[in-house]
Amino acid sequence: MRLTQYTDYALRTLIYLAVETGRRHTIRDVAEAYGVSRHHLTKVVQHLHHHGFVDATRGKGGGITLARPARDIAVGDVFRKMETSSALVECFQHGGECAIQGDCGLAPALREALNAFTSVLDGYTLEELVDNRQHQLRKILRIPLVTLDQ
Repeated sequence: MRLTQYTDYALRTLIYLAVETGRRHTIRDVAEAYGVSRHHLTKVVQHLHHHGFVDATRGKGGGITLARPARDIAVGDVFRKMETSSALVECFQHGGECAIQGDCGLAPALREALNAFTSVLDGYTLEELVDNRQHQLRKILRIPLVTLDQ
């Protein structure tokens, strides 16, 4: 099992936003912190916004922030919304063909494994991914500490 780059970028974006929840960030900031394409990240953020994970505002003073508290964002929910397909094998796909389809024990085993994988992700919130790691993540991602008097 491997996450798509799209889902990986979505989770990393949410982690970035969860580290510093007191202000808006730009897609450029996130893209530069991770060394990823700003164009690609823009599409990811649009998808996150569409599913209610991110609040996005355009223009001067705009930016992105979490749409709800990190403790209310389940990693499994993000996975399900961002992964376009959970078809691990061809027979999972609509119209997929396999010579032994229907008479094989592989598909049920893989479905069970995928369900277990998603269930584990459901047990984690975004808050838990960054909890007690904000200082280290802020440093690694070069997120400046903003004080109220700035």
